[in-house]
Amino acid sequence: MAITEAQILDALRAVQDPDLRRDIVTLGFVKDVKVCDGIVAFTVELTTPACPVKDQLKAECEDVVSAIDGVSQVVVEMTAQVRTRPSQQQDLVPQVKQIIAIASGKGGVGKSTVTVNLAVALAQTGARVGLMDADVYGPSIPLMLGCPDDRPFTRDGKIVPIEKDGVAMMSLGFLLEEGQAVLWRGPMVAGTVRQLLADVDWGDLDYLLVDLPPGTGDAPMSLAQLVPLTGVVIVTTPHNVAANIAGKAAALFQRLNAPLLGVVENMANLICPNCGEPTRLFAGMSGEELAAQLKIPFLGSVPLDPAISESSDRGVPSILAHPDRPQAAEFHRIAGRLAAYASVQSMSRQDLHRIGDAPVFEPVG
Repeated sequence: MAITEAQILDALRAVQDPDLRRDIVTLGFVKDVKVCDGIVAFTVELTTPACPVKDQLKAECEDVVSAIDGVSQVVVEMTAQVRTRPSQQQDLVPQVKQIIAIASGKGGVGKSTVTVNLAVALAQTGARVGLMDADVYGPSIPLMLGCPDDRPFTRDGKIVPIEKDGVAMMSLGFLLEEGQAVLWRGPMVAGTVRQLLADVDWGDLDYLLVDLPPGTGDAPMSLAQLVPLTGVVIVTTPHNVAANIAGKAAALFQRLNAPLLGVVENMANLICPNCGEPTRLFAGMSGEELAAQLKIPFLGSVPLDPAISESSDRGVPSILAHPDRPQAAEFHRIAGRLAAYASVQSMSRQDLHRIGDAPVFEPVG
């Protein structure tokens, strides 16, 4: 008997997306099913190129379709189409599909370092990534990406971002003279955040990561009020003070109805360069404990590695400077989890109602 498309789709219902907790057929991921002389070919269109279980899903698809009588070969093409965040009537950046803010309660936790490395990790998956430095008082992104002396130009009345390591970026640091201090009050900070969004030609982006200043001041409030955010990532270190203030930053975003996607712990265990054993240096609240307290996902723990700060000072993201060290692998894992949770958050409630009532992860916000 001839193999039918219905048989193939029925078999593929056994393959579930572990984050959305629904099968890939119901989710509409399976496209372009073709059958010819026992050879079955189809496309699986995921919600992000950074999907951390892409290879697992592909293998499961091959297994269940191969089990159909008469199938001699299975060809699966894995692609991705990033979901679009909810928009508003006058969206300042309508071509940006996902906007993810990276926040912290206090300075010195490595928030900008985490942002830079996650941006590069997402870009390495093939995603189109932008990085907006909204740390108005201390813009560090140009230095950390090795282009502090670059100056953007304008095209058709908009500023064209600087591109480095596959990431399109814009920072107030590109527009200030060296050593120039920013002495601005709240309304000027809010206006600058708006300009970094509306006056920059961000183009078609899958992800725009926004590096926020520490604390709960004008910049994070303005961002959450100006554009619909996909969500917010909280960066902390294993110190009680850092965790306590990070919790206050999380509370701010909850009040602004901005979803919390998860917690990243930075400067965690020190990995011994000789034996590879981890050593916990700080005895404060861990990122995992903070995430549990906030009832949001724990995205991952970046080890304390002197190579990270050394490479940042040279203007090279550590994920590129030291790709074989444990920190690089962890940044890749965190980027995958972040992309997965962002995809879940971007599924509209109408979509979720259409495809059933099975429980899914819902970030707090």
